[in-house]
Amino acid sequence: MQHLIANRLAEAGLSYTHILALGIVIAIIFAISLLTHAILHRAILPLLRRYTEKSSRQWPKALINSRLFSRSVWLMQGVLFKLQTELFLHDSAQIYAALLIFAQLWMMVFALLMLFSLLDLLQQLSANSMLAQQLPLRGIIQSVKLIAAILMVIMIISLLLGKSPGVLITGLGAMTAVLMLVFKDPILGLVAGIQLAANNMLKMNDWLEMPKYGADGAVIDISLTTVKVRNWDNTIVTIPAYALISDSFKNWRGMSESGGRRIKRSIHIDTTSIGFLDDAMMQQLKSAHLLAPYLDSKSEEVAAWNAQLGCDLDSPLNGRRLTNIGTFRVWLQSWLEQHPRIHQEMTLMVRQLAPGENGLPLEVYVFTNTTVWKEYENIQADIFDHIYAVLPTFGLRVHQSPTGNDMRQIGVRTRH
Repeated sequence: MQHLIANRLAEAGLSYTHILALGIVIAIIFAISLLTHAILHRAILPLLRRYTEKSSRQWPKALINSRLFSRSVWLMQGVLFKLQTELFLHDSAQIYAALLIFAQLWMMVFALLMLFSLLDLLQQLSANSMLAQQLPLRGIIQSVKLIAAILMVIMIISLLLGKSPGVLITGLGAMTAVLMLVFKDPILGLVAGIQLAANNMLKMNDWLEMPKYGADGAVIDISLTTVKVRNWDNTIVTIPAYALISDSFKNWRGMSESGGRRIKRSIHIDTTSIGFLDDAMMQQLKSAHLLAPYLDSKSEEVAAWNAQLGCDLDSPLNGRRLTNIGTFRVWLQSWLEQHPRIHQEMTLMVRQLAPGENGLPLEVYVFTNTTVWKEYENIQADIFDHIYAVLPTFGLRVHQSPTGNDMRQIGVRTRH
């Protein structure tokens, strides 16, 4: 085409026909490119945006948000520019080579950006899927982006130098130590992400507790190098991904998936209030429907045992007797077994712990049938509200260290 234009210019009696023809061809190439750009960016892309805004589906909006269409258009312009260069400028070696390299660089850059858009589109569409919850998808996508960018940089450098990419890759062997130092965190993060996913150690929305980093909340992001945790006070803690492999952390996912959350709390009984049940208290406690069967059967068992002994039962040292602490423990066990918010298929027991300076600890060890934090706390509070309220019925007192008011009452009684 350049020779044809040069011949026409020579026939018209113009000088410097070769330079003029070259300028005209370049102008034609840029004019076609600008016209194509105007059509694609001023007509087609706005039309696609209007269509996606009206769509009720997620994927058309994700296509626009990831800029896949826009970068595809730029790639198409690069392909068109390259075709025009090969078609119109093959007679001008230097200009042809320069513009061809420019077109190839253009295509390589926007091909890489298109890959980034496709990966972003994949991440957006799978954000709420089971795959995203099982795998650190964002970290994997960032790893793919990093590898693709490194390979593309190698290809661009090889294109500019006119060397084979294999030569550059071979030369990178000497720079391995430097690259590992520069990309230490991404490499460690990538390995940690693979280990976390392979061993199913951490997923999105897991309750993570890691006191060393001040983390106690839900995982909101797992990236190539970091894991973000939103604490229950709405502060956000960023933890290096490799720290989850090298250090210890607690994942509460098992509790959430089990359907029950543990209550493990003790009440401290004043040991001076522990004693045998007398007849009056026995009759009073038999009015409780949870205790009546136990007291009847236990009383018969104790009476039969004592009858076999044939000893003087006036002394509390002889024979067997029911105690208020033992009866209270049985009642509390029965009451919890009938509680509507206690998980009956998990461990349920009321046990004594070793006594100490704070009295006799009586521990409630049960699981609620919900893992919702607010509901769990309300259930736990209701249970212990009731326990503290019924203790005097059994003649028991809670151990409590003397307060300032207790000391003042002692002083008043001493003066009187």
